[in-house]
Amino acid sequence: MQGLLDFSAGPLFRLTFFIMVLGLARILILDIWGAVDAYRKAGDKTIDWGTATRKTIKWLIPIKSVFTHKPFYSIFSISFHVGLILVPIFLLAHVRLWETAIGFGWLSLPKTWADILTLVAIIAGAGIIIGRIASSNLRFLSRKQDYLWPLLLIIPFVTGYICSNMAVSPATYQLSKLIHILSGELIFVLIPFTKITHCVIMPLSQFIMMIAWKFPAHVDDDICTTLNKKGEPV
Repeated sequence: MQGLLDFSAGPLFRLTFFIMVLGLARILILDIWGAVDAYRKAGDKTIDWGTATRKTIKWLIPIKSVFTHKPFYSIFSISFHVGLILVPIFLLAHVRLWETAIGFGWLSLPKTWADILTLVAIIAGAGIIIGRIASSNLRFLSRKQDYLWPLLLIIPFVTGYICSNMAVSPATYQLSKLIHILSGELIFVLIPFTKITHCVIMPLSQFIMMIAWKFPAHVDDDICTTLNKKGEPV
């Protein structure tokens, strides 16, 4: 078991981490390249950068949605995302693992705060799943992955909390730690190939959307020609 733990926390961690980084980098580069190409070909190059920036900030800090649209579900969603971001990056044990894998580390969260955020993430993740099941509108819009993703994301938090805070047998501790590491690495591998890529794409989505709607010059004439409507009143 110890050999498997060492392999999972060492070579396998580095492999899955770089798969995630390279996959997200590929998606980001392709999206930016497409946006630049669309902007270069656009006839109208004016973009309301202020509006795009405000919409992006509203998405990144969705305080208004808490009070106007499904407040409990929004609170669960925001809390879940806060835990997902802060705990994996700033937990002391994770910082040391990042340092071993990539050669440098950073400041870590106090253990009390890390434990609180872990419990918040677990409760919020369960609340998201229950909210999707309870709401007919959300059930209609949800796919299988919308239920499986929160469940998968909760697993590292549950197993990590067990390892850090509960008195368990050595065998249970090792099993929990192995599940903790492997589930995190599975998430790494899946991120570039699923909807979770929005963690990279969404901050740029408003700018890309505005650029994408800037059609190339004379495209209206080309459309009319294709439809055999050239010269006819619109």
